[in-house]
Amino acid sequence: MSVLHLLGSGGDGGAETYFVDLVTALHRAGVAEACAIRRHAARGKALAEAGVVSRDFGFGSPLDILTRPGVAAFGRRMDAKVMVAWMNRAARHTPTGPWKRVGRLGGYYSLKYYRGFDHLVGNTQDIVRWAIAQGWPAAQVSYIPNFAGGTEEAAPVIRASLDTPEGVPLLLGMGRLHDAKAHDVSLKALTLIPDAVLWIAGSGPLEDKLKAMAGALGVADRVRFLGWRQDAAALYRAADVCVFPSRFEPLGNVVIQAWAHGLPVVAANSQGPGALIRDGEDGFLTPVDDAEALAERVKAVLADPMLRIRLIQNGHARVEAEFAEAAVVEEWRHLFSRLGEG
Repeated sequence: MSVLHLLGSGGDGGAETYFVDLVTALHRAGVAEACAIRRHAARGKALAEAGVVSRDFGFGSPLDILTRPGVAAFGRRMDAKVMVAWMNRAARHTPTGPWKRVGRLGGYYSLKYYRGFDHLVGNTQDIVRWAIAQGWPAAQVSYIPNFAGGTEEAAPVIRASLDTPEGVPLLLGMGRLHDAKAHDVSLKALTLIPDAVLWIAGSGPLEDKLKAMAGALGVADRVRFLGWRQDAAALYRAADVCVFPSRFEPLGNVVIQAWAHGLPVVAANSQGPGALIRDGEDGFLTPVDDAEALAERVKAVLADPMLRIRLIQNGHARVEAEFAEAAVVEEWRHLFSRLGEG
């Protein structure tokens, strides 16, 4: 069984990071695979270092007439039996041929891009239910969650390297600098948490706006904009609380990552985190766009060491029970095998 993964995104984000994590894990498990990706130097390097063959394609607009036949030729050369399209741009350029086509859904994507595909995979149960409600045959859609990637041993980032004192509460926000991620809510909450420092790891179009907002709120000296980082594990291990106030979040992979790295998490009750977190047991949920509630929950975690320990232990148990790499990889292997036999 040979699998060709397609990723048409040239940016950085949670889906792109997990793409590399899953492909690498499948390769370690012995799956014969290759990748067709949009040019991205760091991603290509990571795949090469993992021993996975990749080739760059344009993945351009609907007028791009080169990518689809190029991917088809690559697929035939790699003897692909399954092609997995990650997000809409990749789906649009996934060619028909002597292989089964699978759409991997990390959100509520327009299913028009997946017409004629053989199977869909949703990374939440709700996405699966939604796809079926849109008319997709139930027998042709599966739920396979994300696993917690990047959990290899890593030393915490040295706080001084990011101009952060030891001994002060350190909050970590992860995700693109986009309105959906609601980093503005974290900045407002920071005004209510004296002495705390906030690290925001991510890049995106709102960087200048968020920096200006930090200045206007009087917290600029307590915020560090880190840009896109490749050392997420080290960041999680350096912080005291993960804040995740996303307004719209189909899954919330940050929640799973925080659990895996022993970091308590306080999140907004948007769709993904609301389905993942058992409020008060393995994390806290606050209303969307409620900076005061976010701050109060963060302060409660910081003030109670036993609460912090309980949240960390229960989060780790969730990862072991539901989001372990071996179990997720086996689900994908089973799907590939089943499709190959069909």
